[in-house]
Amino acid sequence: MDEPRTPVRTAKHETDVLLKDGSTVHLRPIKPEDVDALVAGFTRLSPRSVYLRFHHMVSRFGPEEAREYTDVDYTNTYALVATLGEAVDEKIIAVARYVRLEDRKRAGIAFVVEDSHQGRGIATQLLESLAVVARENGIETFEGDVLAENRAMMSVFRDSGFPLETKFEFGTYHVAFPIEPTAEAERRAEERERIAEVASIATFFRPRSVAVIGASRRRGKIGAEIFNNIVEHGYKGIVYPVNPSAETVRGVKAYASIADVPGEVELAIIVVPAEKVLEVAEQCARKGVKGAVVISAGFRETGEDGAERERALLAKARSYGMRLVGPNCMGVLNTDPEVSLNATFSPQFPPRGNVALASHSGALGLALLDYAGKLNLGLSTFASVGNRADVSSNDLIQYWAEDEGTDVILLYLESFGNPRKFGRLARQITARKPIVAVKSGRTAAGSRAAASHTGALATADVAAEALFRQAGVIRTDTLEQLFDVAGLLSHQPPPAGSRVAILTNSGGPAILAADTCESNGLEVPPLPEDTVSALRAFLPPTAALTNPVDMLAAATAEDYARALRILLSDGTTDAVIVIFTPPLVTQPRPVAEAIHRAAREQGRRKPLLACFMTAQGAPAELSGGETTVPSFAFPEGAAMALAKMSEYTAWLKRPQGALPVLDRLDRETGRAVIARALAAAGGQPAWLSPGDCNELLAAFGIRSARAEFATTAQAAVEAAKRVGFPAAVKLASSTITHKSDIGGVHLDLKSQKGVREAFRAIESRLAALDRRAEMEGVIVQQMVPDGVEVIIGVTQDPAFGPLMMFGLGGTFVELLQDLAFRIQPLTDVDAREMVRSVKAYPLLEGWRGADPGDIAAIEEMLLRVSALVEAVPEIREMDLNPVKALAPGHGCVVVDARVLVQTA
Repeated sequence: MDEPRTPVRTAKHETDVLLKDGSTVHLRPIKPEDVDALVAGFTRLSPRSVYLRFHHMVSRFGPEEAREYTDVDYTNTYALVATLGEAVDEKIIAVARYVRLEDRKRAGIAFVVEDSHQGRGIATQLLESLAVVARENGIETFEGDVLAENRAMMSVFRDSGFPLETKFEFGTYHVAFPIEPTAEAERRAEERERIAEVASIATFFRPRSVAVIGASRRRGKIGAEIFNNIVEHGYKGIVYPVNPSAETVRGVKAYASIADVPGEVELAIIVVPAEKVLEVAEQCARKGVKGAVVISAGFRETGEDGAERERALLAKARSYGMRLVGPNCMGVLNTDPEVSLNATFSPQFPPRGNVALASHSGALGLALLDYAGKLNLGLSTFASVGNRADVSSNDLIQYWAEDEGTDVILLYLESFGNPRKFGRLARQITARKPIVAVKSGRTAAGSRAAASHTGALATADVAAEALFRQAGVIRTDTLEQLFDVAGLLSHQPPPAGSRVAILTNSGGPAILAADTCESNGLEVPPLPEDTVSALRAFLPPTAALTNPVDMLAAATAEDYARALRILLSDGTTDAVIVIFTPPLVTQPRPVAEAIHRAAREQGRRKPLLACFMTAQGAPAELSGGETTVPSFAFPEGAAMALAKMSEYTAWLKRPQGALPVLDRLDRETGRAVIARALAAAGGQPAWLSPGDCNELLAAFGIRSARAEFATTAQAAVEAAKRVGFPAAVKLASSTITHKSDIGGVHLDLKSQKGVREAFRAIESRLAALDRRAEMEGVIVQQMVPDGVEVIIGVTQDPAFGPLMMFGLGGTFVELLQDLAFRIQPLTDVDAREMVRSVKAYPLLEGWRGADPGDIAAIEEMLLRVSALVEAVPEIREMDLNPVKALAPGHGCVVVDARVLVQTA
């Protein structure tokens, strides 16, 4: 599901959770009107479950006993229930309860789960959610008594990840454990999430039975095409057509409704008008269907009425524990011969391969399958997720991470439902399997106005780019590149480095390949003398033997074979691009055979890419057995794909990074500054005063230039005496962002007269612009004349959370936009890469004799700002600009700071 691991609450402490069998269950607080449902639930318990819960046999559990559970005050007593079904027929299948003990920081707990639902992980989910509520109410420890024979309940406690203390006496375990989240508890929760999501998605890719609801007999109708594809491509399970107007579909007995199907149905494909989908979904849920793919359109994509219909559909599915793909999608497929499922309306059923593909767009998914078929790119599985009401890309990549048939994951994304979860999962998955993504919407403007440099520069695509970079996701600009990179990753080994040899029979295409390589971080180095000598032994004297190697138009297939053996065995390069432009004397097929033979003989030591510049495309002879040489229509495509592969390989080799332990972090003082500012603003968004900015930064060990606030010219003079000359005088205004644009910054003032005149000049300038009322005063600041100017910023992205920015600072930051962005929190590796990824980084090293900056101090300041944002979520925007990076070993100084805060 497209939620973080911590439950997303539809109401206070109410959520849907995924169980280890792949189904969902609804958790909510108990209500006074639950008395009858509790009594009914008790009657469904076996005598053994009753005994294990109450430690003795209970002959009666009526309304009076039930009210002991429903009569809660949500502080001292609290209960959560797990339910299935909707209001009219909702069943309570589990209850978890705590009662605060005399020691107010401790609470006793008890659980009971209906027999038919035991072993699905419900008690574990209830325990996690109950602990969240208890912590909110100041409870620190849970304890309880468990009969020795109740091994299942003891396993729940032991497997929770909380540090468990047990005492055994008289056949009973007394258990106690602190409920503060631990790293082990988080790890266990993530592992449970992984198991549950893999199980739930397996329903769609490996169903034992499928029903197509709306299976038409008229070819050309979507329902007819899906049913035909399932049958035509040899699905190994049982397929049921559901059509109330037909006795048979394609010779298979049809049923009037899903309820009439005699056997179990694991997966339903729903192809009915939008207004009938909700009714059909309820029938599926009551049938016990585990997953439904809703092909039908007419939901969120059509407006508010459709969005409401979609919300009702999701609520219906979740109330019965059913997973949902779509609506408004084109279906799913699995090429595994043991399944052979094409539950889409695409006539293309790609060959078996190791590439998985997900598309947010149904129409585009159709084109993607067609394109994959033309490229002969083998797929393992495919899913079109449409509106992503339930199943999302996050669920799919979690499944594909564990799928033995998938080695490469391709994504076409239109948006992120939960970017933080995507980042967490992708970072884990890309360490083992590459993820390649195209995300649309690169040029969309930000969704809100911003009053800081960082907010203005953080466009809609910046956060996505930062997320991909940090998670190791290979981002391509086009769908063509997506498939180019996929073909390379699925068939060739990773390069050991970035050095490329280029072999060709035509100089022009080779130059294009070399230019593209070097423009994208690859090297095309000269070949060593022994390699050149080996090539000279059989190539004509006029051949170019440096790099690229141009064998000239007369080169034969045997020339290609001999040259490739030499280049593939050369230890000074890490990959080979071979280009063939058809002359009159040499045919493509023998050349392709020679290339394939060389690739097979070299044993996957280094990647080999081909470019056949022919109207017929890549010859079939490039593939055979376990060896395939990916071929590209143009040399630039080959070079770009190799560059993307090389970037990914470099990412795999980099240190993973860690969140550093920093000293001098006074979180209490920092939070007090924010609380004071918000109180003064009446809870409204507020810009911190210069004094508050300095105090906040100092609380986190961030050094600022000495500064004072003044509202008159004489007060500014007195402030300058205290901070020292030379001084700077800057406009203080919460509405004017770019102070220098209106003459609001005066620097290097060496006298009291200069300070007084600067104040009056600012005042006069604003008066002339009819903006004098926006002048709140001035900041009189100690001059920091030396150092390289950089900018460090933070903005809150509505979807991604805190987004951090670094670049060379000063007045040209928005003009040059030489910036690096990362998602919060930063690791030490993130900070290091941010600093080094801007084009102007050489200035910090001392470009052409200039004074260098303290790079280590910049990295530390980035990490301290990251810690500040983590501790103070009320920060909406922050600009530290400029920050002066002093000489190495002398640190950094914030010269100007702007911080916008808002109640979180």
